[in-house]
Amino acid sequence: MKVLYFAWVRQKVGRGEEVVDAPSEAATVGALAQWLQARGGGYAEAFADLKRVRAAVNQEHVGFDAPIKAGDEVAFFPPVTGG
Repeated sequence: MKVLYFAWVRQKVGRGEEVVDAPSEAATVGALAQWLQARGGGYAEAFADLKRVRAAVNQEHVGFDAPIKAGDEVAFFPPVTGG
């Protein structure tokens, strides 16, 4: 699956995108985020507080309970505010 990172999430992780072969247990966006966090380093920092992160699957905003599968595109980014 392709994982995209934006804004400060990208800065902490150190890359804008990557293709990962997540384990079958990572069947939701939240489980994927936890798996990424367990990688340590910048991933641990970026996903330490999921209240500060939003997600999209295949370019649609979703919650962390959204299911994911191989071939999906998952994006992580900070909350967007408007004015």
